[in-house]
Amino acid sequence: MVSEQDTALRRIVKWVAALNLSYFFIEFTVAVAIGSVSLFADSVDFLEDTSINILILLALSWPLARRAKMGMALAGILLIPGIATIWTAWEKFNLPVAPSALPLTLAGLGALAINLTCALMLARFRHQGGSMTKAAFLSARNDAAANVGIILAGLVTAFVWQSAWPDLIVGLAIAAMNADAAMEVWDAARAEHLSAEA
Repeated sequence: MVSEQDTALRRIVKWVAALNLSYFFIEFTVAVAIGSVSLFADSVDFLEDTSINILILLALSWPLARRAKMGMALAGILLIPGIATIWTAWEKFNLPVAPSALPLTLAGLGALAINLTCALMLARFRHQGGSMTKAAFLSARNDAAANVGIILAGLVTAFVWQSAWPDLIVGLAIAAMNADAAMEVWDAARAEHLSAEA
């Protein structure tokens, strides 16, 4: 029998997946148009968040051991945006053109609104559903922090330093935050796996 809290979690996860997928298309389009590493990293992250939330929906009814294994897989998924960002950053090093500041800042503001909304929706469920739900919450929370960095990069580029470096620095910081979140999810999933075996 599905509990009322599980039903509420499923509804929230569906909304979070839909919001993430919608904003992926917006942010990716802007990133490609202005050549932004930080927006590219963040857009790939929106797609990854969509995948995480879809996997959560599929796995909520699974037993603990199986959920723990899925949590470990999600830890690996969290690393994908970092790898994509490093590749994009390398290309930017070879052609260091500053992205357009206004679209960078506006896209960052939109992403911040989406991620704060998702983080607030997931906050009360972050201890329900094990490592998978924790992965979704941590990802939304980290993404909101990354979006502040994107906004600052846009403002710095507009008013202080017309350079590719603010965007590059923020993009690489996003990659580092994703790696840290992956480690947290891996640790939580590992603990669940050991608990299921005991």
